[in-house]
Amino acid sequence: MQDGNIAGQSFFFVGVGGSGMMPLAMILAGRGAIVAGSDRGLDQGRVPAKFADLQAKGVQLFPQDGSGIVSADQIVVASAAVEVTVADMVAADRLGCRRMSRAELNAALFNASRLPIGVAGTSGKSTVTGMIARILHDAGLDPTVMNGAVMKDFAGADRPFASALVGTGDPYVSEVDESDGSIALYTPRVAVLNNVSLDHKSLDELNVLFGDFIAKAGHAVVNAGNPDAAALAMRLPRDRVTTFALSGEADLVPTDIEEEPFAAAFTLRGIRIRLNVPGRHNVANALAAIGATLAAGVPFDTAAAAIARYTGLKRRFDLVGEAGGVAVIDDFGHNPDKIAATLATLHAFPGRLLVLFQPHGYGPLKTMRRELVETFTQGLGPDDLLVLPDPVYQGGTVSREVTSADIISDVAVSGGNARYIPDRAAAAAHLVASARPGDRIVIMGARDDTLPLLAAEMVAQLGTRDSVG
Repeated sequence: MQDGNIAGQSFFFVGVGGSGMMPLAMILAGRGAIVAGSDRGLDQGRVPAKFADLQAKGVQLFPQDGSGIVSADQIVVASAAVEVTVADMVAADRLGCRRMSRAELNAALFNASRLPIGVAGTSGKSTVTGMIARILHDAGLDPTVMNGAVMKDFAGADRPFASALVGTGDPYVSEVDESDGSIALYTPRVAVLNNVSLDHKSLDELNVLFGDFIAKAGHAVVNAGNPDAAALAMRLPRDRVTTFALSGEADLVPTDIEEEPFAAAFTLRGIRIRLNVPGRHNVANALAAIGATLAAGVPFDTAAAAIARYTGLKRRFDLVGEAGGVAVIDDFGHNPDKIAATLATLHAFPGRLLVLFQPHGYGPLKTMRRELVETFTQGLGPDDLLVLPDPVYQGGTVSREVTSADIISDVAVSGGNARYIPDRAAAAAHLVASARPGDRIVIMGARDDTLPLLAAEMVAQLGTRDSVG
């Protein structure tokens, strides 16, 4: 599929509200395609504002009953998670519609662009993508950006779910996903490799996928502070790599790092940069974004000024509100690396942590059981509290070999203060009741866009509790 012939083509997204599907639908609609879709969340009445935003972008919405698929000319886009028995898929098969996965469609747009910039790694992809978007936008390069998270810099009343930018410039910036192997579809001009650590696949599998990805790039930007990533970078010609690290030997190394509760500052090439997001991991993310934009031709001074204006992503250490001296933070932490980074950032400052972690599936719980338990055991203090409800479940068949109760039992055996409360609302209520001034409540989890609503409800409950008390 060539970039120029999107206008007028008809696409139907099965699961259009998904974090990877929604921005892609927005990009196609913005480029003149005819876009429609369905979503189980729409049928269930979840997050209506999200679907209203899609409609405002020109995306026509249908129930997930097959009624929106009416022509063999429609290209039906669906993730692997959509069962063949779903009515839309049955209708697509009956009519003989062309099928594409989300990744196949995104990769086609990416590879056809004049300056494809791909962001890979187990953690930090969405943040680095958002940072690159900010720099390229401020540099006047008018990028198209495909992100899995809402970019606060570009969100507003007219676009509350700004997980995509539709630009007319050369850059097409996208996260690329290793979890389903679709990273192999992308051919980047500039490739970022943030880190390599356990998530959905073994380290051996990840090293093959990430190594192949950066080998295809004209220029790779690689985290030399991560042993596996650094080893992969060593295989490439030196003039095709920019390395970054928080310390040690690398092309981009910050000095004088200072952390604040919701910010971080550092010096790079003689320029003092203050980020509006916290944590040493975000300093590393900023180095990755600066490296990528330098490779794309942006002057260093321009990149440094722009990164200081980056305001973050929704659901990435997102301060939802404060009430009664208690801060409520919404975070996408769902694998050991992400969770550890958030806990370390919070523990750099005083205050007890009350953590509600909603696992994003039974499969990941089984894969990451030992590492999750280690992360919580090592990352939580003796006064902190961890609560797990049941994993997110939105239908379909699933094996439940490892449950939230198993994780809690393992953490408790290791000496952690942990409780299993199956119902999420009850788990949240327990934390609200337990909170006292100076505490930080942290909501963690992925694949569930009602978690921000839960965080906002908890802020309201804290306020009500204190006004009544």
